[in-house]
Amino acid sequence: MKFDVSIVQTRYASPLGPMVVAATANGLAGLWFEGQKHLPDTSDWPHQPGHPVLTQAVRQLDEYFAGQRTQFDLPLDLQGGTAFQQSVWAALLKIPPGQTTSYGRISQGIGKPAAVRAVGAAVGRNPVSVIVPCHRVLGTGGALTGYAGGLERKTALLRLEGALS
Repeated sequence: MKFDVSIVQTRYASPLGPMVVAATANGLAGLWFEGQKHLPDTSDWPHQPGHPVLTQAVRQLDEYFAGQRTQFDLPLDLQGGTAFQQSVWAALLKIPPGQTTSYGRISQGIGKPAAVRAVGAAVGRNPVSVIVPCHRVLGTGGALTGYAGGLERKTALLRLEGALS
């Protein structure tokens, strides 16, 4: 994944563990749990906690984890992904809070019914965890499978949203 040279970052202490929050001049470009799969090397990204998009993202994350927000209203910069990845991430944004879908349904929805594995790979590479809700995608028969941030976090997010009891 390629990130714009204008990218900046801050840290966020979520109830599920520390997170890296990153933005460009175009919008939110990254939200990862520390140590999650596919976390890019952020060591050269300047820390700018006062950046307007980062400030807004942290505020909305606080509201989300407090159960006061179900939808995010942030500009997103997902241009670092391939066209296919971007189509999958756009499909993720359409999954309503409190609901789940499957990799197969996403592949059907983007017009690539045979691309279930590729959809799974794109979901796993989602650079904006939580806000682009890859945690709402389940395996066959509703199985809790594959979450780059770990299955415990996926379960916690789905419980917070009311998709799991």
